[in-house]
Amino acid sequence: MLINLNISNDTIVAVATAPGVGAIAVIRLSGPDAIHITNAVFKGKDLTKQASHTIHFGTIRDEEKILDEVLVSLFVGPHSYTKENVVEISCHGSDFIVQQIVKLLLKHGARLANAGEFTKRAFLNGQFDLAQAEAVADLISSDSALSHEVAMKQMRGGFSQEIKRLRAELVHFASMIELELDFGEEDVEFADREQLRTLILNIQSIIRELLKSFELGNVIKNGVPTVIVGKPNAGKSTLLNKLLNEEKAIVSDVPGTTRDFIEDEINLEGITFRFIDTAGLRETTDKVEAIGVERTMQKLSQSSLIIYLFDITEVTAEEVQAELDRLNPKKLPMVAVANKIDQASPEKLAAFSSIENLVQISAAEGANLDDLKQALVEKVNLGKLNTQSQTIVTNLRHVDSLNKTYASLDDVLNGLALGVSGDLVAADIRRALYSLGEITGEITTDDLLDNIFTKFCIGK
Repeated sequence: MLINLNISNDTIVAVATAPGVGAIAVIRLSGPDAIHITNAVFKGKDLTKQASHTIHFGTIRDEEKILDEVLVSLFVGPHSYTKENVVEISCHGSDFIVQQIVKLLLKHGARLANAGEFTKRAFLNGQFDLAQAEAVADLISSDSALSHEVAMKQMRGGFSQEIKRLRAELVHFASMIELELDFGEEDVEFADREQLRTLILNIQSIIRELLKSFELGNVIKNGVPTVIVGKPNAGKSTLLNKLLNEEKAIVSDVPGTTRDFIEDEINLEGITFRFIDTAGLRETTDKVEAIGVERTMQKLSQSSLIIYLFDITEVTAEEVQAELDRLNPKKLPMVAVANKIDQASPEKLAAFSSIENLVQISAAEGANLDDLKQALVEKVNLGKLNTQSQTIVTNLRHVDSLNKTYASLDDVLNGLALGVSGDLVAADIRRALYSLGEITGEITTDDLLDNIFTKFCIGK
């Protein structure tokens, strides 16, 4: 293992609650002297003589000056988040009070924590593996029921268990082949090559499913980039405002009002949709509007879901179908939406029956918006997703490691087919094991850890 076990012995401190004035704030310390440092500024019970997982009322004092009345929570290592002594001071949420207490703790020997250092220490101390540690960050940033559910499962080790199981099976065969090398002159074979081939194919099948799950996992974690496109005055901005239930976009009868894209999010049935209202699609001599149209096309290429909105009173079904085909050469999920049905005759509405899965609405009146929302959820196709039993990959780093593992396993299969020597097969298996180990942190480097944990918030 390349893991850095040079764990710091100093005591760190940081504000664990979000910045800004609130009713309370929590200041967290972790390290061997966390309890002694807190006890030096705490007036109340002697904290060094108290049991773990207890809470104590008292005051924080700078010599005789009282800074605040507080509650102090004790977590004696190894029975804590970091497996070190941890103290959490709950004080009033004044920025001034918080800063005064932190400065006092620094004066008595603590140092300011780096971003993610509490969770990094938890990982280095064996509280959980690297994939679980990354899930902590996902849990903090989760903003929907599904993202919360997936992050919680990963934090509790669901994905890690899958990876460790695959790695354990490979380790067994790797050890058998390594044993063969020790008896090289005796021409013995401890690792059944056909069994190894079957195992490799099975592991590759599982990896393919995990990689396939990333498409859904990315949607759950980051939301669905959903672009609203259409001609000027089709009602795109009105629709966005209705979906968001606020006046986010400027609405005007003047064509070309939206010159740039406008973004916001809503949550539908646990899925976050990132809506992007774009400039109307038309030929224009206005340079600013032309830039807006160009950006619309760029956003289309970056989207995962397209809403094509059209004024049903202004076009024919044939024109709409031609525009749908032109705008979506990649065949991304697309919902065709006929707007202004309150201004159209029954005959006009019926003329668009040839448009597949058409949703007919009146954005101005708010008519049939629930039908549109349901159509969007169905297009994302998460209906069969079972986050309780299905392992879902949400992290691009994990995807990269899985792809490397798959490629190394391909090399193993090719080597078996060509009858290469055991040392070459063993080398390919070791590369696969290395890539799998990078996911859980069984194999890691200081640079990798810094890259992961510096993305965490201070205090976590």
